[in-house]
Amino acid sequence: TRMQVFEVEDGMVVQVNCAYIIPPNRDMAFLNGTLHLLEPSAPRGQRLPIDFFLRTLADDCPHRAIGVILSGMGSDGMLGLGAIKEKGGLTLAQEPSEARADSMPANAVKAGVVDIVAPTSELVERIVAYVRHSATHLVDDVQPEAGVQSALDRIIVLLRNRSGNDLSLYKPSTLHRRIERRMALLQIAAIADYVGYLRDNPQELDLLFKELLIGVTSFFRDPPLWDYLRDVALPALFARHPDGQALRAWVPACSTGEEAYSLAMVFREALDIARPPGQFSLQIYATDLDVDAVDKARKACYPLNIAADLTPERLARYFVVDEGGWEIKVDTVEMLGAERLVYATMGQDTLI
Repeated sequence: TRMQVFEVEDGMVVQVNCAYIIPPNRDMAFLNGTLHLLEPSAPRGQRLPIDFFLRTLADDCPHRAIGVILSGMGSDGMLGLGAIKEKGGLTLAQEPSEARADSMPANAVKAGVVDIVAPTSELVERIVAYVRHSATHLVDDVQPEAGVQSALDRIIVLLRNRSGNDLSLYKPSTLHRRIERRMALLQIAAIADYVGYLRDNPQELDLLFKELLIGVTSFFRDPPLWDYLRDVALPALFARHPDGQALRAWVPACSTGEEAYSLAMVFREALDIARPPGQFSLQIYATDLDVDAVDKARKACYPLNIAADLTPERLARYFVVDEGGWEIKVDTVEMLGAERLVYATMGQDTLI
């Protein structure tokens, strides 16, 4: 390459047309155009530096972030790409069949967090085409113009006819931004042309619908809130019912189930801490519009890199390693104070 290549030093400001390489035995974060180095928090063999970096990139440069996963072993980078996709950035992966080690790109593709899968010889061209389109088309958080709003309304009608779900109350700017992202991937310049493309290609309606669901989640997201639920809210609920109670909870938009299982774990831990005299049980209803996500939630199998979001104690108590991933133990739901998880797909026939 004709670019300058640097091994990163702490506090290094990123410049255009330069390449930066993480030094050994470090985690790296991106903040306000600057690279910061940190001591790894996980022991060697459990570190996920790519996930860590891509997550900071997604937080710092939401829809401007671009993540690429190339040949490599394991699943590092999968959660990072998910964070970028959630914030409206672009995600790419090398075609696994051409990779010397296909685990990393294959796991990312399997997780559904990759926008473009292509041979390495095509990735740069695809990135450049996307960036050129997005520089003039991707919108900020503003109300769409009248002509654009009319096109959005037509798209909402097409989505409703296809999926049975009404997205008319979706935030217009968010809806527009997600549509523009699909247009950039397809290299369609005008939203009116995209409406025509949707009418001719029903499978694009399915892809757009999944794009709008933004099915990205993680175990114990927003840790302070889970701590408050375990240490304050649930013990207070136990105290209000000293004779015990059969409790029920609903997790809407459960995606692939991490939040529902987190709730089950926290409930058991709250019982351990409060030790109420009465008998308590919890039945959790978890629902989502995404049929594929609900199917994954039912299977309760997750990649190895969820270890970044779970303490070693929780991993040991509730999970078992199975076929290269973490599977929630068969007896975990039975052990969790009679908690029962009921997964359902939201739709016209759903009874909640």
